[in-house]
Amino acid sequence: MINQLNGVFPAVCPLDCPDTCGLLLHKEDGKIVKVSGNPAHPITQGAICNKVRHMTERIYHEERVLYPLRRTGTKGEGRFERISWEEAIKEITGRFTQIIQEHGSEAILPYSFYGNMGVLGVDGMDRRFFHAIGASYLEQTICSAAGDAGWKYTMGANRGTVPEETEHADLIVIWGGNIVSTRMHQVVLAEKARKKGAKVIVIDVHRNRTAQWADWFIPLHPGTDAALALGIIHVLFKEGMINESFLTRYTVGHEQLSEHVKEYTTERVSLITGVPQEDILKLARLYGGAKAPYIHIGNGLQHHDNGGMNVRAIACLPALVGAWHTHGGGAAKSNGGYASFNSEALERPDLRPNPEARTINMNQIGAALLEEENKIRAMFVYCSNPLVVAPDTERVEQGFAREDLFTVVHDLFMTDTAKYADIVLPAASSFESTDLYSSYWHQYVQIQEPVIPPQGEAKSNVEVFSLLGQAMGLDEKTFCEDELSMIRGALNNPVNPYLQGVTLEALQEHRFVKLDMTPYDSFLDHLPTPSGKIELYSKAMEQAGLPPMPVYAPLLEGYDGERPAGQGDQYPLMFLSPPNHNFLNSTFANVPKHQKLEKQPVLQIHPRDAENRKITDGEPVIVFNDRGTYELIAKVTESMLPGTVISQGLWWEGEGRKQRANRLTPDRLSDMGNGATFFSATVQVRKKEDVTI
Repeated sequence: MINQLNGVFPAVCPLDCPDTCGLLLHKEDGKIVKVSGNPAHPITQGAICNKVRHMTERIYHEERVLYPLRRTGTKGEGRFERISWEEAIKEITGRFTQIIQEHGSEAILPYSFYGNMGVLGVDGMDRRFFHAIGASYLEQTICSAAGDAGWKYTMGANRGTVPEETEHADLIVIWGGNIVSTRMHQVVLAEKARKKGAKVIVIDVHRNRTAQWADWFIPLHPGTDAALALGIIHVLFKEGMINESFLTRYTVGHEQLSEHVKEYTTERVSLITGVPQEDILKLARLYGGAKAPYIHIGNGLQHHDNGGMNVRAIACLPALVGAWHTHGGGAAKSNGGYASFNSEALERPDLRPNPEARTINMNQIGAALLEEENKIRAMFVYCSNPLVVAPDTERVEQGFAREDLFTVVHDLFMTDTAKYADIVLPAASSFESTDLYSSYWHQYVQIQEPVIPPQGEAKSNVEVFSLLGQAMGLDEKTFCEDELSMIRGALNNPVNPYLQGVTLEALQEHRFVKLDMTPYDSFLDHLPTPSGKIELYSKAMEQAGLPPMPVYAPLLEGYDGERPAGQGDQYPLMFLSPPNHNFLNSTFANVPKHQKLEKQPVLQIHPRDAENRKITDGEPVIVFNDRGTYELIAKVTESMLPGTVISQGLWWEGEGRKQRANRLTPDRLSDMGNGATFFSATVQVRKKEDVTI
């Protein structure tokens, strides 16, 4: 493919998106001129989003980093000079070696996430390198950790209803997820179900695109999702809408749960959530009366202080009505557990000389960089842009500005983070690399092989960490292993029966291969929970110091349980920054076409809250709290309940403006899973003319 100048070639969307679409790349004279969907892919079937459709503008962007660079200005200024790869590798390994000798290997920290979902690059050669040098561990919990923990306490693993079945549901509840913008193929399946008579309900804090599309939108106060779920459970038990035989056979704790939820009356739950009592009753009766109800659990509701418990409470619902035994029913939060690869072979933790090395949570990188004791003295950032995506940005920026911090950034662009680097390395795009992809939604594994050569002197993560490992004299066999051999190792995972029949040869022939879903037919009989059953009452949670049954716990900022935020508080408004339609986290935020589609950052504010502050639609405002400030334009709307303000999208820093939403967000960790609490922030809003910064 790489040597052919013209033609249409199969590819995979590399973005951190559950759909993991099959693509076709159209080449003319050696250049990709068009990206389209692959109609042969059984799930994505040729449909792709605008983000990917315009991928060529990202690959051939005039501001793409094409050569290794060394900083010549002050940190954050963005002044660099071109150097060779030999110079870059020598400087990085020299500094790393010096730091290890003087301060120990744990003074080095990798910082990465899933800007590219290829497992060789983000769960493979990179992990080998940092294991082998004994660097500090990075706890990668910025996205789904809280919800994953809540789900696993209940169901045992990241597995739920598979996508194809959901078109047979007769009631679809989208809870806390803007799937029109973030999971378009689930929308397609829901539309198929709709044509058969299914109703679509959206529960969210914001009337987003998905809420507008739904048959019924139920708005609620941020962070009160567990209370609403418990209110539904209360009604299901009270009105006899539970499936007793299912509960007896497949669950533990339903008797205790029945008693426990008596305190979650519709009156109390209405006060907490802002959802009228009659709507709580209607929702519970619709759910309890459906033949095959399906719940899609989104990302938003887990980004709270109580995020794990929000998901935990919702995860109990399908068992109560026996939805897991109906075609199309059940729930899904993440299905990534079906395609678990051989992480031991990929990551090689056995190379680590210090398995008890310290762990630093990525959500608290700002605080960690400012610690004086056991200082982080070197960072290697890749597949992430922490100056934009990490919470409490003011402290993150202060940390990266340290002159005694040696920082390497490997990226396609001079991101806000790269401007603070000492060395910037040019990253190859996914279409220039070989990698293995799975989905955390559908059941297809895919391979990507290069379609075009690397632009400039760009290199993949596998290449870079192979070079670094070899230059530091680490195990030659480990750091000279090629991508295809690594893929074979990843797929060789006998403990995962779902990988049966997924081989390198099959992937190279077909480009995508379905997992063996035979065990799915009887998954309820062997759940990986301590009891082997759905745990409505969890002894594991009790042993971890958590409530063994789902509960509602108020947020640390904002809601105290029975009253909305803001009554007499210094920062009276809940601030949320969910994804917009045309960016994916901070990816695409520097592409002119996507910027034009989103126009500018806006703050959605309820008319009541706007009137109280004499703010009119379209005027500049400042959003602020003790952590920082954010400048944007007011959009007066009734898209959410009073007391909540919304700014969609993670924008790169603007000229002369503070445009980072995460200047306002806390770096606290969630109730379980050590996840991010982005949406548990309170703020004040004022006209820009009334605020002195």
